[in-house]
Amino acid sequence: MEIRQLKTFLTIAKLENFTQAAETLGYAQSSVTTQIKLLEESLGVKLFERLGRRITLTQEAEKLIPYAEQILKLVSEARNVISETSSVPRGTLTVGTVESLSITRIPKVFEEYHNRYPEVEIVMNFGVCSENLRLLRTNALDATFIIDRKLNTQEFIVEELTPELMTVLVSPDHHLAAKEEIYPEDLQGESLILTEDECTYRIILENILAEASVQPKYKMGANSIQAIKQFTISGIGITLLPETAVKQEVETGKLVQIPWAGPEFRLITQLVYHKDKWISPTLKSFLELTRQMLRL
Repeated sequence: MEIRQLKTFLTIAKLENFTQAAETLGYAQSSVTTQIKLLEESLGVKLFERLGRRITLTQEAEKLIPYAEQILKLVSEARNVISETSSVPRGTLTVGTVESLSITRIPKVFEEYHNRYPEVEIVMNFGVCSENLRLLRTNALDATFIIDRKLNTQEFIVEELTPELMTVLVSPDHHLAAKEEIYPEDLQGESLILTEDECTYRIILENILAEASVQPKYKMGANSIQAIKQFTISGIGITLLPETAVKQEVETGKLVQIPWAGPEFRLITQLVYHKDKWISPTLKSFLELTRQMLRL
């Protein structure tokens, strides 16, 4: 089993295409095919099922992915440690975040970090909180931002940064636009535009509505905050988002903000990294800057 074989394997697993993987990695397709064949032989399993031009991952391949991610991450860390000649941050920093933060609080942190440490390559991974925490466990991320209730765990170091207020949003023409506050009962029979199923505040809202025996007319799920805002602006339904993510649309009058008066969400933006993570100069400088800029 070789490092380049694992890198090729992960690229194919992501793209589900040998030709595209070869182009991405700069290899001849025959080289990619040979690498996977040798990897399969060393493991004694089949990693991909080839049905015509379409390939799918086997169960063995799915099991290999987190280990391959961790191995490559450790190799990268080892190179950074060995090549470190000073305390100046350099190398690669891989950080997870959720979309609502990536369009509000996080960009200014990354901009300042890049200005201070231009030799560091920043790689961002956008995903729901649960997925980014999984990537922390496999060492595929150095750190991640999450919006959640206070995370109590012995597995991670969790730093609370900023409380996040949730707000209900409707178009100016919506029949609820004149309300001064919204209770769960006000959403009975309404059309809701929500984030993806695994999003923390969607789960909390659905639990609140279930406890109040509130039945929305329907729930539309979207994996893009921008799409959710546009659907809401068009009058399709009601949404609930972090207040910081809708500041511009509220100020320009495209959306009407109605304070949530139901059970509190108590959400906090948190910075999370693994308790066993080696704190390199690159990661240390990022953690320190984040605390300076985001902690209230």
